[in-house]
Amino acid sequence: MKITHLILVHENPLQIKRLIQRLAHPDADFYVHVDLKTDINPFLFLQSQNIKFIINRVRVHWGAYSVVQATVNGLSEILKTGNKYDYINLMSGQDYPLKSTSDIHYFLENNPNKAFMHTLSVENEWKEAIHRITKYHLSEYTFLGKYTLEKWLNLFLPLRKMPNNLVAVGRSQWFTITSTHAEYLVNYLQKNKNVKRFFELTWGSDEFVFQTILFNSEYQKDIVNDNLRYIDWSEKKASPKTLTINDLSTLLNSGKLFARKFNETLDCLIINELDKQ
Repeated sequence: MKITHLILVHENPLQIKRLIQRLAHPDADFYVHVDLKTDINPFLFLQSQNIKFIINRVRVHWGAYSVVQATVNGLSEILKTGNKYDYINLMSGQDYPLKSTSDIHYFLENNPNKAFMHTLSVENEWKEAIHRITKYHLSEYTFLGKYTLEKWLNLFLPLRKMPNNLVAVGRSQWFTITSTHAEYLVNYLQKNKNVKRFFELTWGSDEFVFQTILFNSEYQKDIVNDNLRYIDWSEKKASPKTLTINDLSTLLNSGKLFARKFNETLDCLIINELDKQ
């Protein structure tokens, strides 16, 4: 069971080191995308035979299509290596495993050819996200007056509709998929420029794009509507809760393989305890 972890990072190189050390395995490789806004030099000490850096880096902006592009670039470079990975696991630098590496590999080995990702129906189950799709959002852009333009676009233009008759699904952007699924996603976005343009004007498009494309394909049968991650949205903010030592019991009883998000500079005790477990 050969796995590669694609990790999107922008800070805390020592925490990234710790994450990689916990996931280290003879059958695991790592590809790290460092936000182009971030100096890559503090991360370069991580580079080794099985830890590579994504070359085609992107300036990542929260809620913008650049998150999708960073992921696509990472998937593309992994596929171009020709390595036959059974699974590609997309993570952020603030993720951390809840299970041992051997348990993670054992689980995936016993669940072959699946796509573990959130595919909640936007129309029926995740209705608060409808406006992200139907309205125009200029999150990808930074020019002066963009919010005024965004307001006028939504005032005078009709509601947007999904391209290619796609049914919108999603929620969390993080997933664990096979190389076959990754290749399909990359090729689809290359061939369907209209889909890429549509999602470039969608707020938080990283929470829709990959799930929607795969859900509307022949690979829908492979999808398990579970991204294997514990994420706490109880604070009802735009970002999930930063987990602390107070969450230890909940994490250990979650049944998930991973959790997010953690910040070693705010609370290293939780990570220490997870390592002990």
